[in-house]
Amino acid sequence: MVRKVLVGLLLVCTIFGAYAAGTKEAAKIVAAMATDIGGLGDKSFNDGSFAGLQEAEKKLGVTAKVVESKQQTDYVPNLGGLADDGAKIVFAVGFLMADAVVEVAKTHPAAFFAGIDIFVADDAPKNLRGINFKEQESGYIAGVVAGLMTKKYASASSRLNDKNVVGMVLGMDIPPVERYQAGFYAGVKSVNPDCEVLSVVTGSFTDQAKGKEAAIAMIEKGADIVFQIAGLTGMGALNAAKESGVCGIGVDVDQYAVAPEAIITSALKNVTGATYLSIKDVIDGKFKGGNILLGINEDATGIAPYHEFDKVIPKEVKDAVTKAIADMKAGKITAPATRKEAGYSG
Repeated sequence: MVRKVLVGLLLVCTIFGAYAAGTKEAAKIVAAMATDIGGLGDKSFNDGSFAGLQEAEKKLGVTAKVVESKQQTDYVPNLGGLADDGAKIVFAVGFLMADAVVEVAKTHPAAFFAGIDIFVADDAPKNLRGINFKEQESGYIAGVVAGLMTKKYASASSRLNDKNVVGMVLGMDIPPVERYQAGFYAGVKSVNPDCEVLSVVTGSFTDQAKGKEAAIAMIEKGADIVFQIAGLTGMGALNAAKESGVCGIGVDVDQYAVAPEAIITSALKNVTGATYLSIKDVIDGKFKGGNILLGINEDATGIAPYHEFDKVIPKEVKDAVTKAIADMKAGKITAPATRKEAGYSG
């Protein structure tokens, strides 16, 4: 059952259904995205969004197009340029693009826009959709794994110690990152109240050196599991975990391939599926502006398979994860979305 739940989160077709190949009308549609400054290759939400475009290209017959932003001043011209070039729907990927996508949506009423991790205000253009996730749910479940493994089951792997310390490496301190952070902290504390949870804000989503430096500092303080919430910066944190002989937890997408011997799991949000669904809505004439909030009940949050650690992680931990997911879906657990709600001041 656990494997079915976890793997299911990765399969877009089980969430949104299987769709027939694109019609002639769909083939005329260009679905585009402008990345944030992390760009493609971040192995995180930019890549996740692009995978949604590729899925739509394959299954719906649209033409996918992507432009990479090198700096924040690129956001408006990149988004506007895609619409000017005929894109029917344009995705702005990342919280930092919020102002830019609102500005461009106002000046391009004939196109549709969707913002990943962007909340849309009531007075926003009607051709703009905000797509947000309950990252705190994924963080909480990952925290349950980390909180149990770091001490109680530390003997299961040579990468774990008896220090009872875990850490988080953050990119910029923005709402989606805080939601992951708050949820992870609460999840750890729910199963291991005495665990010390370290946290560092690097201030960047693109600096792998900063991510590695932050992770090493935590590892030197005893952390044997490091959760990265920092985009491309987090790749440095995961590599530090790999090289230092401890464990890592990925974010947004399944980041197992970054360091197979070190990554226990990843905290997921189904950016790929949400991107695909918005494109499908445009094709079907069902696209509406406003906000969409996706979570555990939409199978849009959760954790990735354990991969190399599947035989390492005890049944008791897997059972605890299964129970946490079930309780969350039943409304018995509400993961905190802010540090204040979580009681975390670290």
